[in-house]
Amino acid sequence: MACGVSDDDRAGSGAVAFTAETTLAVLREACAVAGLDAAGARLLRFGSNAVYQLAGRPVIVRITADRDALTEMERAVRVARWLGEERYPANRVLPGIAQPLVVGERVVTFWESVQDAEEYATLPELADLLRRLHWLEEPESLGLPYFEPFAKVRASLEHLDGATAADVAFLRERAETLEKEYGRLDFVLPFGMIHGDANIGNVLRDRTGQAVLIDLDGFALAPREWDLILTAIYYDRYGWHSREQYESFVHHYGFDLMNWPGYPVLADVRELMMTLWMGGKAAAEPKAASEFARRVEAIRTGGDRRDWRPF
Repeated sequence: MACGVSDDDRAGSGAVAFTAETTLAVLREACAVAGLDAAGARLLRFGSNAVYQLAGRPVIVRITADRDALTEMERAVRVARWLGEERYPANRVLPGIAQPLVVGERVVTFWESVQDAEEYATLPELADLLRRLHWLEEPESLGLPYFEPFAKVRASLEHLDGATAADVAFLRERAETLEKEYGRLDFVLPFGMIHGDANIGNVLRDRTGQAVLIDLDGFALAPREWDLILTAIYYDRYGWHSREQYESFVHHYGFDLMNWPGYPVLADVRELMMTLWMGGKAAAEPKAASEFARRVEAIRTGGDRRDWRPF
């Protein structure tokens, strides 16, 4: 369902700025369409999505940055409903609402709130969820795409407005080299359904204490190694997990990605994607610009990544 927004929010180019103020206007209109009350809503996160918690009801509202996400969010809703049918512990869409909604240039979805106070689960619980997910056989009706990392990389390279020409040229060359190396990888885990952004930040503990997988819009078909790479590099390269935590993850999943010969290449590809994502935010956010510069310099010089910051 498509709705409108006030022309007062439009910039001279015809685009609507993605800010806390404009997303609040989208929230109010979307909630009115859905029969919900937006008064007192609290902004939980603001990044690729604006994530709001409604007041007085266990409802989360996610607003994407642009309308290009409509197909992706339609798929996320299908995935969530299917996982519910499978009794898999994941975020549930709010029942009784036709969604996604399109309000202006934004795509809006409504979700059941997992918890009242944010509490992340553990790496062993993430590993258990991934192992269980990877055993599921997805129906064709989900319409999952094939995961194409370098399509994402090339798209990201076109949106580095805050980067210098030298940095863009370096990252382009880096991407071309890694694409060739990636094409020669011999994956050993079965090909199939992945979460696409599997990391400790996307597994919360619900009100009953159960670990629940959230952020379902990246589901795709790919080598399962993609669902293990973030946990590995968060430990190995950035020091965001301890050795004990990583070993517990490996024990519960049953495979150590770091022992696979293709690990360094996959790690470089994922690291590049993380850096390009940061670069896409650099023009508008000084903290992102500083972090982007730090990451590019480390990749260029082979420097230590231990001072990289989660964002």
